[in-house]
Amino acid sequence: MIPAVIVAGATASGKTALSIELAKRLKGEIVSCDSMQIYKGMDIGTAKPTKAEMQGIPHHMIDILEPSQSFSVAEFCDMARTKISDIANCKKLPILTGGTGLYIDSLIENIDFAEETGKPDIRNELFALSEKEGKDAVYEILLKIDPEYAKIVHPNNVKRVIRAIEFYKTTGMTVTEHNKLPKTPIYKYAYFCIAWDREVLYDRINKRVDEMIESGLCDEARTLYEKYGRANLTALSGIG
Repeated sequence: MIPAVIVAGATASGKTALSIELAKRLKGEIVSCDSMQIYKGMDIGTAKPTKAEMQGIPHHMIDILEPSQSFSVAEFCDMARTKISDIANCKKLPILTGGTGLYIDSLIENIDFAEETGKPDIRNELFALSEKEGKDAVYEILLKIDPEYAKIVHPNNVKRVIRAIEFYKTTGMTVTEHNKLPKTPIYKYAYFCIAWDREVLYDRINKRVDEMIESGLCDEARTLYEKYGRANLTALSGIG
């Protein structure tokens, strides 16, 4: 069983800095499990580590798709598992880091996504519905499909709501059911989740937003808008 380290946590919690420090000390390479960092041209808004921040540590699963391309959980798992095996074969330690819990959980547990082929039509229809009738319209769908999961998802987090609905429609399983499946890990891992007091975390988030604005976030967003408009693309639904 391949050994691995997992670094998880909320946005702006310090995952990048910790994972890079661990990689330096443990001879590791980093596998991003962030659903937005896979897209090119979205460096600032997704808080991708800069070349300087990487400090020479190899990073995988970053900048592999154009924003116009769709990417399913199954496709992510297939590609990331290949990267993890390659890292281990080079006698390095895979360090998985990111804020997308579904990606991390699906990756480390032996979930069979054979029937999950990725259905962007479902995603696009749901985004169109939220644009036309409001975010509450898609949230009501989630309430009917998976009321337990809906209780912990804010209606304003349209991306997460739609992801849960799409997951159900493509796998036949709710997120709640998925989370209750017996754990059958395929890696021998140590799991670290960074936690801050709410006030401290909010202060870190506010500082990050200021830094993003100063670094050119508005220009980056403008460039994406000029290229893709208001298209219902998963890449354009990130909340930072």
